[in-house]
Amino acid sequence: MINDLKEIHEECGVFGVFQHPNAANLCYYGLHALQHRGQEGAGILVANDHKLSIHKGEGLVTEVFNSEKIHQMNGIHAIGHVRYSTAGGGGIMNVQPLLFRTMVGDMGICHNGNIVNANVLKAELEEQGSIFSSSSDTEILGHLIKRQKGHMIDRICASLEKLDGAFAFLILLEDRLYAVRDRYGLRPLAIGQLPNGAYVFASETCALDIVGAKFLRDVEPGEIVRVKGNQLLSRLYTKQPIHDKICAMEYVYFSRPDSILDGINVHTTRKNAGKQLYLESPVDADIVIGVPDSSISAAIGYSEASHIPYEMGLIKNKYVGRTFIQPTQELRNQGVRMKLSAVSSIVNQKRVIMIDDSIVRGTTSKRIVTLLKEAGATEVHVRIASPAIKYPCFYGVDTSTLDELISHKMTTQELCTYIGADSLAFISEEGLQKSIHFKKEHTCDLCMACFNRKYVTPLYDNDFQDD
Repeated sequence: MINDLKEIHEECGVFGVFQHPNAANLCYYGLHALQHRGQEGAGILVANDHKLSIHKGEGLVTEVFNSEKIHQMNGIHAIGHVRYSTAGGGGIMNVQPLLFRTMVGDMGICHNGNIVNANVLKAELEEQGSIFSSSSDTEILGHLIKRQKGHMIDRICASLEKLDGAFAFLILLEDRLYAVRDRYGLRPLAIGQLPNGAYVFASETCALDIVGAKFLRDVEPGEIVRVKGNQLLSRLYTKQPIHDKICAMEYVYFSRPDSILDGINVHTTRKNAGKQLYLESPVDADIVIGVPDSSISAAIGYSEASHIPYEMGLIKNKYVGRTFIQPTQELRNQGVRMKLSAVSSIVNQKRVIMIDDSIVRGTTSKRIVTLLKEAGATEVHVRIASPAIKYPCFYGVDTSTLDELISHKMTTQELCTYIGADSLAFISEEGLQKSIHFKKEHTCDLCMACFNRKYVTPLYDNDFQDD
């Protein structure tokens, strides 16, 4: 498998359904819609007859589950998860949901995000006698809940109050489901409802659409929602200040273009970013192309604003992701060719504007520019629909060291030379804000820590030195 074809990896995705006779089946389709958020593992946990049962494995949703397995998972409630390993690494022990057997009943938990004070809490819990069976920070919440007293809602809230960072949790018991979003609103979580009245929760609204659920609203920052019977109840789990600062990369890259985040369509924000990018960094050329898939919307916007024709100059091979046949070293070194093909009849003898969503390590951008020039492009001007990523993210994205971030080490001109482009420009932070906040009623802020180092949480014991 080629590991560096995309320079930044997705988050995880969570999906849950409560009070539906085909809960596992719906969960399967919901996870399939969220597959772009994680391809390393998948799992579904179902509740029925006063017990919880689980099936999970490494690989894609279609590799972990088949119709026979789903048919065996009888239950009217279910939660599911697709994983890209961030904190804790990979391995089957870290594939979610996690199932906890306790004296007061079973509990399943799945999580999108990253708990930044995980190591501090884990050390405290181990001193108190807790034994961890995984290296995932998600397991910490289960141990915290087990150590609290009182009603379950109070135990969960007391445990959540100890966590800091980015998270969207789904917590399933035999007769109730809890949905939680961190008090900063860094990670998205939507609520939907099926025609039969069943409630559905998902990291993105595209997963609601695929199962036929009507979008109701987002879980608010700092909110815990409980579904029991046919009733949905809500309260804030925290007394600390609430900050609505969704991760900017959810709009730039992570989410599907048909999803709606905080009331805003992702495709529209990316298209706006492309238009803004032209206003900030125009260039004379013959065609505009986008790096598939997440940059297509921005490329269309750049084309519309510049009146330079948009063309499909790059084609993505959608079936390259997983293979048992390892390529030779020569093919591995040119792995971008396995995933992307330049259409020489379109780019040959053309001055090309190549739109991409981000540059992290620079290797993929360099290879794509080379690919286009080998296909006959006379000029390749690179325009990036996000600001330069200069600082690590500690909220669930796999850019945790400065050494990985080429824009931290190079100026824009130096990076332009490195990737072999004729020119290079990034959208400004203000421009990105403007492209997302195009609705007057949209009031939430953005976390842009990876661009400007303005982290929304303390970093605790995370090792980060800005040289």
